[in-house]
Amino acid sequence: MAKKKQTKVEEPIVEETVVVEQPKVEAPKIKAKPKNTWEIKDRVYYLKNRYKPLSYSIKTSNLYWFDPEKGYEREIKYCQNQRTCFVDEMKGDQRLEHIVFRSGVLFVEKEKTTLQKFLSLYHPLKDKLFYEYKPVEIASNQIDRLELEADAILMARQMDIDLAEAIMRVEKGSNVSNMSSKEIKRDLLLFARNNPDLFLELANDDNVVLRNFGIKAVEENILKLSSDQRYFLWGSNNRKIMTVPFDEHPYTALAHWFKTDEGMEVYTQIEKRIN
Repeated sequence: MAKKKQTKVEEPIVEETVVVEQPKVEAPKIKAKPKNTWEIKDRVYYLKNRYKPLSYSIKTSNLYWFDPEKGYEREIKYCQNQRTCFVDEMKGDQRLEHIVFRSGVLFVEKEKTTLQKFLSLYHPLKDKLFYEYKPVEIASNQIDRLELEADAILMARQMDIDLAEAIMRVEKGSNVSNMSSKEIKRDLLLFARNNPDLFLELANDDNVVLRNFGIKAVEENILKLSSDQRYFLWGSNNRKIMTVPFDEHPYTALAHWFKTDEGMEVYTQIEKRIN
């Protein structure tokens, strides 16, 4: 029996494709131009302290401004025909221009950018002799002030009479002793509204109550303060209880002393006698 010939099957040849990667070419980085933060608008300038002469000229030349980027002072002056106020950047003729306030006010149109920058940024007398009127900044300051007043008045409304008396004694002295609680409360609210910074400072000062306690003790003759204000004495027998440190207010020193172990004992004894 004849054997069948085995046919050899040839495998297909697969050609490999070589992929050559092209080098990536990065686009050159373009430096972003600094944003011009100068706002183009009309600006108004006022002389300080409500000074309102019919006309007032300010210096426009032989002035210098320290440039923090360059690290040295640069001469500045205002010339109407120049686009800069820096002398080292000026080109051609330099025609100086007068800057005159009328009745304490100077209005500068938005087109006069160089003059505005000269006054708002570089002039050495800005915020000393004159200032730029900034309604947004003024409104922000007014809001801060109103919020401070509101906080002070709210604290004054909720304050107990002893602390109120202690604070008002700092403001009015010994006259507080003759005032009723209603009068003290009224004056406390007025004080909080008119001087909120000082009121809040006193309200948060632990020594205010102790100072008031010491003053009341002296007023009721439980304690005595020597004529040279160097010693506190018992009113009954003139026995010295403490020495006031040099250059310190007597009642402030007494308030600090009340916090010591010896002072706390004296405080307790005075508390039993005081009305």
